[in-house]
Amino acid sequence: MIDAKLLRNSAGEVAKNLARRNFTFDADAYLVLEEQRKAVQVAVESLRAERNASAKSIGKAKAQGEDVEPLLAAVKDLGDRLEGAENKLQLVQAELIDIELGLPNLLHDDVPDGCDETENREVLKWGDLPEFDFEPLDHVDLGSGLAMLDFEAASRISGSRFSVLRGPLARLQRALIQFMLDTHTSEHGYEEVYVPYLVQSDALVGTGQLPKFEADLFKTTDDPPFFLIPTAEVPVTNLARDSILDAGEMPMRYVAHTPCFRSEAGSYGRDTRGMIRQHQFEKVELVQFVDPATSDAALEELTGHAESILERLGLPYRKVILCCGDVGFGSHKTYDLEVWLPGQQAYREISSCSNYLDFQARRMRARWRNPDSGKPELLHTLNGSGVAAGRALIAILENYQQADGTVVVPEVLLPYMGGIEKLEPAAA
Repeated sequence: MIDAKLLRNSAGEVAKNLARRNFTFDADAYLVLEEQRKAVQVAVESLRAERNASAKSIGKAKAQGEDVEPLLAAVKDLGDRLEGAENKLQLVQAELIDIELGLPNLLHDDVPDGCDETENREVLKWGDLPEFDFEPLDHVDLGSGLAMLDFEAASRISGSRFSVLRGPLARLQRALIQFMLDTHTSEHGYEEVYVPYLVQSDALVGTGQLPKFEADLFKTTDDPPFFLIPTAEVPVTNLARDSILDAGEMPMRYVAHTPCFRSEAGSYGRDTRGMIRQHQFEKVELVQFVDPATSDAALEELTGHAESILERLGLPYRKVILCCGDVGFGSHKTYDLEVWLPGQQAYREISSCSNYLDFQARRMRARWRNPDSGKPELLHTLNGSGVAAGRALIAILENYQQADGTVVVPEVLLPYMGGIEKLEPAAA
C-alpha cells in the first residue's frame, strides 16, 4: 500500500508514476474525498470535545446540587449527532482505504517502459544452449516415454492441469527441492521455515493478493474462509506481521518449500500442455526483511541466490528486468530468470525476484526499530523463487535428454538420488 501521506501531498506525481503501468489513479477524486474526510474528522472531534465538556459540566452541577435539567436539554441530541458524524467518518475512511488497497506499487526509475512481456529488457544470458544431433523432445513426450509422468491418472483424480510423477522422476523432484533448501540454508544464510498451506484473508491482504486477485485463489466455504496459498510468499512474509524487529535481527532471510495452488483464472487457455502452468506445483521461496536503505542491494543479492541454483544445475538461462506493463501489482522492481527449454526452443520463466519496498509492510504493520532514531519504522520486504521445482524439473528433462529418450541426472543432484544416475524406462 502506498503511503497515504504521499498520496495526499503528491497525488499528481503518484498518478504519473502509476500511469507508466497503464493504471489510472484519479488524483483529483481522491483529494476531494480526503478533504471530506478531514472536514468530517474535525466535526467528530468537535462533537467529542463538546460531549466531554458537557459531561464535566453536568457532573460538576450535580456535585453542587444544582438543577441539571437545562444542561441535559442542551445536549439532548448531541449523542445522535456524534453517532451520525462517526458513521459518516467510517464510510469516508472505508472508501479511501478501498482506493488505497487497489493502487499498485510505485515503480523504480530503472523499470523500462513497455506494455507486456515482449518488452522486458534482457540483462544477461548464462550458459551455452545444448546442441543435439537429434530432434529434442519436450518434457511431456520425455516423461511419457519414461512412463514416469502421468497426466491421465491426474485427470481422473483431479481434472486438467494436474500431474502424477512416478518412480525416479518423483525422486528427482524431491532431490531438486532438497538441493535447493540445502544450498540456501548452508551457503546463502536463509533460515528454513515450515508454514501453513491455508491462510485467512488478512494474510493475503498483507501481501497484496487480496482484494484485487481473489479470482486467482482457491477458497474454502468456511466462514470466515481459508485460502490455499498461491505461493509461500504469503505465509512467510506474514511472519513479520504486527511485529517490530530489532536492528540486530536484520536482515532476516527465510526459505520455505511448499506446494502452491492457483486457479489460473487469467491464463485463458495458455500452456495447457504439460506442467508449465498447473493448479498445484512445488516451489522453494526466498523471503527477506531488510533495512530500507539496503533493499536495492538486497534484490541483487536475492536474485543472485536463485541464479546460483540454475548455474549449479547447468541450466542455461537469461535474466530480464520486467517492463512497467509486466511488473507485478505489489512490486517496485522485478527480475525474472528464464530457463532455456529445448522442447519449446524458448526461454521460460522459472523465478521472479522482487523488491516491494514498504508496500507489503504497510499493509501488515511490519516494522523494525531504527537504531538512529530509536523509533519503529516500516521495513522493506523482498521475495523470489529459489526456484520453482516443477519448471526446474522440466528444464532438466529437456536439457539433459539423450537420443534414446533417457535423461542424465545433473551431477549436483546425484548425492540425493540413491545411486540413480539416469532416468530410463523400467526393464520389460
